[in-house]
Amino acid sequence: EIQVSYLTERVNSQGIELELKESALDLLAEAGFDALYGARPLKRTIQHRLENPLAKKLLEGEFESGDTVVVDLVDGELELKVAAAVVRS
Repeated sequence: EIQVSYLTERVNSQGIELELKESALDLLAEAGFDALYGARPLKRTIQHRLENPLAKKLLEGEFESGDTVVVDLVDGELELKVAAAVVRS
């Protein structure tokens, strides 16, 4: 969660909220765990599996300021999508 918070802060500065589901955090933690090398593999895992796909989608215009991007685990992979807008009457 600490490592992901650095990315969340950078994305927030662009007006985009980043919401990671517990299953997504679990995947990143499991894939990036290495008792011998500490946090280095975790940082690379976050960059490869979350940060790079997020950056690509931002550049493609899929996400924009004001969006909330939800990161969830679907079929063993991270899925990034815009949260549905809440309509209140």
